Amino acid sequence: MLTQRVKRAITENPKKLANLIDLANLPSTLREFVGQSQISRLGCFMCVWSYIKTNNLQDPNDKNVVICDDKLRSILLGKPRVDLAELPVLIKLHFPKEPK
Repeated sequence: MLTQRVKRAITENPKKLANLIDLANLPSTLREFVGQSQISRLGCFMCVWSYIKTNNLQDPNDKNVVICDDKLRSILLGKPRVDLAELPVLIKLHFPKEPK
């Protein structure tokens, strides 16, 4: 079920949605983490989020902070702690920009 805000964002800028769901070839570090050679940015974020939840990597005192283990640190620029708001930006760095 999509909210009105999401529906409006999709209809106003469909290219933005396409960037999230288009398949892209992954660099080796991200490929090893995800286990696939191609995945969308949204799919990659969901895999990372699933890994965080499965391994209980959120800070118990502040759920907006992720404490990175070695595997997660390898794809998040070696940072030991990452704010949840920063996570999509760090994942986006692994995806090549589309030529205009």
